[in-house]
Amino acid sequence: MKGWAALAQVLLVGLLAGVAPAQKPPDKGPEKLPESVAACLACHDDTQLSVKLKDGSTMRLHVDPQEFVRSVHGAQLVCTDCHARYEQNHPSGATFASRRAYAIASYETCKKCHFDTYTRTLESVHYELLKSGLDAAPVCTDCHGAHTIQNPHEKRAMVSRSCATCHGDVYRRYAASVHGKALEEGGNQDVPACADCHTHHQIQPPGSTQFRLGSPQICIRCHGDARLMAKYGISATVAQTYLADFHGVTASLTRGASVAPQQVVVTCIDCHGVHDITSPRLRGAEAMKASVAAACARCHAGASPAFPAAWLSHWEPSLRHAPLVFLVQLFYKIFIPFVVIGLVLQVLLHLYRVSLGR
Repeated sequence: MKGWAALAQVLLVGLLAGVAPAQKPPDKGPEKLPESVAACLACHDDTQLSVKLKDGSTMRLHVDPQEFVRSVHGAQLVCTDCHARYEQNHPSGATFASRRAYAIASYETCKKCHFDTYTRTLESVHYELLKSGLDAAPVCTDCHGAHTIQNPHEKRAMVSRSCATCHGDVYRRYAASVHGKALEEGGNQDVPACADCHTHHQIQPPGSTQFRLGSPQICIRCHGDARLMAKYGISATVAQTYLADFHGVTASLTRGASVAPQQVVVTCIDCHGVHDITSPRLRGAEAMKASVAAACARCHAGASPAFPAAWLSHWEPSLRHAPLVFLVQLFYKIFIPFVVIGLVLQVLLHLYRVSLGR
């Protein structure tokens, strides 16, 4: 009996092992890397490995195998896709005057695979600064890294933190705004990050007149999306009401034209701010009215605090909001067609009478 019991235990253990869930395979480690990459990491896995540059500074040459594997290039590229082969003189940073000179030279390396993106950067304000001799202007590796490149579309907060390297003051204002808090603290992927407004690579000077006149279109991409705005209980008519307003019409007509800086019109950012945007709900009605009044006074000298009351804000006229305007509009929607139809009918009847010879 003991023999049968032992056999039953063995069979039970085998049966359970057969139905047990498969174990998750271990993460891809350095031993699974291509042979050429493993050969490079045999030296570059050394945390003390470094090289002295011509200006006397030191550049670390250590590459963390695990971080490289987890990068977007880890499963697609080998070291020699970006760096020369060892037998080809194996040039290193030591051939450059400084770490910055090496980083700028690497800018051309990315072009081999990302040519379309590279050409867009040539039209950006960053490249113009680089071309003018400002070596501190960012290149690809400043924003994306070198051996730890992650997918920039997965974590939009990463894009904001990349910009913060140079634009620290702007980033701190953004992080305290209604958009920044939602993204950084709540992980909300619906709100805009830096690149959503300024684009990723073809970045234009934000202080230019054309960028300012085109800024409403940037806001409308989100605030004109009815489904997205319904998710947060925000009216999607802000775009329509602005574009139908005098300021919005003027901005649309002047966009793309040669406009002098003093001829710019009121856009979204004049009332709501740029990087320090706060929710009108949190600011309160009175604080928002005071802010709008201050914005109006910049162009309308001597405007009283009640000046914005003549504006319907972003509400469309209804029986609840601006009922008098709504009723006048309704009257004209009925009256004008009635007059036009009556006029056309009168002309037709007159022509009919003439055709009968009476």
